[in-house]
Amino acid sequence: MKKALVTGATSGIGHAIVEKLLELGYFVYGVGRDFSKVNFGENFEGIQCDLFKYQNIESMIRELRKKAEIDLLINSAGVGYFGPHEEINASKLHKMITLNLEAPIILTQLLLRDLKKNKGTIINISSITAKKSSVFGCAYSATKAGLGHFSESLFDEIRKTGVKVVCVYPDITKTPFYDDLNFSQGEDPQSYILPECVAGGVETILSQRDGTVITQLLLQPQKHMIKRK
Repeated sequence: MKKALVTGATSGIGHAIVEKLLELGYFVYGVGRDFSKVNFGENFEGIQCDLFKYQNIESMIRELRKKAEIDLLINSAGVGYFGPHEEINASKLHKMITLNLEAPIILTQLLLRDLKKNKGTIINISSITAKKSSVFGCAYSATKAGLGHFSESLFDEIRKTGVKVVCVYPDITKTPFYDDLNFSQGEDPQSYILPECVAGGVETILSQRDGTVITQLLLQPQKHMIKRK
């Protein structure tokens, strides 16, 4: 049975990806903060870890490697704060940079030897904001663009080892991500995508023949609408 590690596993896109991987026959180790409201069944193990501290990440991977070799790493955890740049304080900037960019880079480094050995796959969940100018989201989009550039560069670096590196760029997705923001997806179902859509994209990525890699996947709703709260 192949083994996957998924961050942000308890809600939103990460939650949907875990469900999809379990359907596909993976054993999933999910990283999150609160597992009290999730029940994924016997082929899932939750790992509580504060990804804002790299020492915690190192400790988590050290313990994980004692019992499993990871075939698939999916970096889905993320945080976003939006508004004029001068109004986003240093603490929020630090959180975005740490969780959206630093944590995936460190997790990849710690697991790369196993992934090379298993000719595994790394999937990074970025954002469509990485692909364009993002007014009132310049720091957030910078972290997501950095994740995309890291993915492209790493693939070129290690493609000869058989490891696949993929970056997914979802547009506005109906998740709790927007609960504390001053905007959200529109009312029209065609104005947003669902977490299950991203999970379906992950399935498509994993279904490719050996030797074919979807290195980038962009997911957008049919209509462009944003609702101000």
